[in-house]
Amino acid sequence: MIQANHQLDAKGLACPMPIVKTKKAITDLEDGQVLEVQATDKGSKADLAAWASTVGHQYLGTLEEGDVLYHYIRKRSNEPEVEKTFEHTVSLDEIESGDGLILDVREAAEYAFGHIQGAKSIPMGELESRLEELDKEKEIYVICRTGKRSDLAAQLLANNGYKKVYNVLPGMNEWNGKITKEI
Repeated sequence: MIQANHQLDAKGLACPMPIVKTKKAITDLEDGQVLEVQATDKGSKADLAAWASTVGHQYLGTLEEGDVLYHYIRKRSNEPEVEKTFEHTVSLDEIESGDGLILDVREAAEYAFGHIQGAKSIPMGELESRLEELDKEKEIYVICRTGKRSDLAAQLLANNGYKKVYNVLPGMNEWNGKITKEI
């Protein structure tokens, strides 16, 4: 195991709670100290890496032991965190009437248990390596469970030249429309 200055137990928590707990725990660390986050949510691997990047912390990596993921994040500075949020958002109602691509960035299992019909699944952790699958000229509505992962994914797309990107808020946990299952 990697030597960490502090450990955070986020096992059994689903998105966005590992990030929420990490934000709180990292404020108590000194500059340069390392936080170990123990999580069982497979999506936390991409979520924590993307979050650390947006606020300037160094994501060192993840080790897996059985069902537990051990994430390591080095704190950058003690200045207040300024988290960028993606400015272009749409509501769930708006995506029903839109003709763009609905991009679901939840983990494959989350997608399989219920997604919006016609949505394309690219888990957050795979998005950067699969950008070529997306049309830069088409509107892209990015959705996840709560809006947190989709915010990070929308930022990633915009930073890679996608101009018609929208974060869908609040996310699948509030979706009341028809869902498709692939179990």
